[in-house]
Amino acid sequence: METRPSVKFPFYAKLALVLLSIVLVIFLMYEGHTILIPLFFSVLLALLLLPLTKWFQRRGLGKGLAAIISLLIFVVCVGLLFFFLGSQVASFSKDIPLLNERMNVWILELEKWIEFKFNIDPTQQMSYLTKASADIARVASIVAQGVFLTTGSVLIWTIFVFIFSFFMLTHRNLLRRFFLMLFKNEHHDSVQEVLNETRTLVNGYILGLIIEMGIVATLSSIAFLLFGIKYAIMLGIICGLLNVIPYIGIYSAITIGSIITLSNNTPVHALYLIVISIVIHFIDANIIMPRIVGGRVQMNPLITIMAVITGSMIWGIAGMFLFIPLVAIMKIIFGRVDGLKPWAVLMGADEEEKKSKKKIEAISKD
Repeated sequence: METRPSVKFPFYAKLALVLLSIVLVIFLMYEGHTILIPLFFSVLLALLLLPLTKWFQRRGLGKGLAAIISLLIFVVCVGLLFFFLGSQVASFSKDIPLLNERMNVWILELEKWIEFKFNIDPTQQMSYLTKASADIARVASIVAQGVFLTTGSVLIWTIFVFIFSFFMLTHRNLLRRFFLMLFKNEHHDSVQEVLNETRTLVNGYILGLIIEMGIVATLSSIAFLLFGIKYAIMLGIICGLLNVIPYIGIYSAITIGSIITLSNNTPVHALYLIVISIVIHFIDANIIMPRIVGGRVQMNPLITIMAVITGSMIWGIAGMFLFIPLVAIMKIIFGRVDGLKPWAVLMGADEEEKKSKKKIEAISKD
């Protein structure tokens, strides 16, 4: 048989095809977010529960029963966390009348300051507020509708996540054979290595996030208690949960914590909360996260920030969490493809370069 010569495209044609492919992939991810978001969450959850499912199978349980028990254990753990947080929120709700009183005092002080500073009497201020209240009410109704629809979507997504995770756990061998059959026999070893590295990366990343979340929540709660901040445990848990969102979660936690603290404490306590949160975030970013989470993903900070921003633009809040392991998986794949290895190097951290140099030096010595 005659072998057809391979077609070589000029650089500008390759660049155009690459850009077109990137735009098409982003468009499909944006339009298909309804199915892709729960699907990716399912992959992460299935990989997280895979060791537990295998442990139950080694004890004589079938795949289906082992998967169901693993999912139930996960649901119970998450349910206990939210039950404890809900009890703290219920306790905080008793102080809402006090918050209203303080808000009225702040409004009166603000009115006096505006009258003194800009010579606008309270009657004129109330007329301006009345005009603005209609727009605020309209915006609030739109926001309320959006929250209602979002809550419904999250509930539906949660159901599909557990369904998808169950089938991924029970049919994991079928999925592995599917990925192997996509490539030629000589590439099966590389594909299997990619699958193993992906599983190790996702497990390490999620477990690292859970450990990091627990450490940050514990440190924050203890520090808030020592400085006499009310609802210290609830605020500590909020700091730990929002810390999962890189670079942005800490500012959200500070904002929420400051508002809650101002409603039942003095401004000095709110300042304590801000300083404590910043110090703990500094410790987390420079000591805890690099040791527990950073070593799992091995991506440089620039790529991490770009992944968070891109994920937020395409999939919203869910994308801010999902795109870090997704980009890390892409880095593993790029490292196995000759034409894409430079991109894997660009996405990697400096520690990887040091490790590779040490390996080369060790080989040269041998």
